[in-house]
Amino acid sequence: MISEVLPGFYDVDGQRIWRPSEKRHGALCAVPLGPFISQPLKVVCQDLGEIRAFLTTCRFVPDRVQFGVEDYWMAPQQFEQTRQGDCEDFALWTWRQLIGLGYSARFVAGKEGTYKGGHAWVTFRDRNKAFLVEPQLARVSERFPRLDTLRYEPIVSVGAEQSHVKYFQHVKRAHQPAFRDVAPLVPEWMSFRLRTLFQDIRREGPERIRRARGEAITP
Repeated sequence: MISEVLPGFYDVDGQRIWRPSEKRHGALCAVPLGPFISQPLKVVCQDLGEIRAFLTTCRFVPDRVQFGVEDYWMAPQQFEQTRQGDCEDFALWTWRQLIGLGYSARFVAGKEGTYKGGHAWVTFRDRNKAFLVEPQLARVSERFPRLDTLRYEPIVSVGAEQSHVKYFQHVKRAHQPAFRDVAPLVPEWMSFRLRTLFQDIRREGPERIRRARGEAITP
């Protein structure tokens, strides 16, 4: 769910802008994020572990399935009631919780290799290091490999100061890291992939056996 950003290959801070533009930043320019950071939440997490614990109870549901529209930005207090939503709903709630814990956190909209369209995630700083939070990986692992942060390309991010929001525009990565930069991180990446593979096999194995036997599967 959390990984340290590789220095030099992710524009963490960006450049301050007055507001996002519809042409470059899409729906974000029309979403009033101020109320999203000022309205009280019923779920108040005390640490990162509690944030992850809550997210493991939530599931991804596209807006067109849940609301019948292509794009709907759910307020964090609504998300914690439904416990389902798409990437920006997961990210907005996580952003609120990190702000509540005192972190310098950003809601980020951009691109990620898995998704053909846009995607949303969160970044925060702690002890002079920058971290990327992928809320939808909460069920998979507490941490994910640093190499995977290279898949994320921020376009615009939103910071919070009391009940006010600040927008930042980010530059595209100028070049990919050289082999010498990523080679030391490959063992970490391989370990994570093998661990998650075994988790999937252990979780899905009994269901596959029951399917093969033609037995009913209890949801």
